[in-house]
Amino acid sequence: MEWLDIVDENGIPTGEIVERTKAHAEGIRHRTAHVWLMRDRGKGMEVLLQKRSADKDSFPGCYDISSAGHIPAGVDYLPSAIRELKEELGLDAKEEDFHFCGRRSLYWEDIFYGKKFADNQVTNVYYLWKDVEPEQLTLQESEVESVKWMNLEACKAGVEKRTFPTCISLEELYMLPIKHMEDRNENTNV
Repeated sequence: MEWLDIVDENGIPTGEIVERTKAHAEGIRHRTAHVWLMRDRGKGMEVLLQKRSADKDSFPGCYDISSAGHIPAGVDYLPSAIRELKEELGLDAKEEDFHFCGRRSLYWEDIFYGKKFADNQVTNVYYLWKDVEPEQLTLQESEVESVKWMNLEACKAGVEKRTFPTCISLEELYMLPIKHMEDRNENTNV
């Protein structure tokens, strides 16, 4: 069982916890961390997309954020983001490597495998400069089928026009930088 903190609209734990399956069945607010790997190859910014495993409980086989995950009860955003990067992609990172893009609150419902799936989350969004080739990554097969780099502007257009199977939020893509920042060590942790 995976236990999550129930949080208020600002992402502050209420002191109560909920099992992940129940949180999604009932739409109970919880926290997640989203991490976008980015690189600049001189032809515009690129983002690493992961293709979700066909066995995922929501959006199986769709392209998604580089790395994302639920935050276990009692854990904060950045330690969870670091753990997810290691688990899903085999990458090591430190807190100072992350750049804070902002916080999003979202709610949506859908049906997967004949059951209601309600996602009510407060998410911290980060980006991480990492020029790594897909074959250098160690993918968690139960979570990630494959990864690929995509030009950021092409990704925005593809998400907007639905030209590839995705569960990526266009709003979140617009939170990412459109050019490489000179001071990559500037970091704001929330």
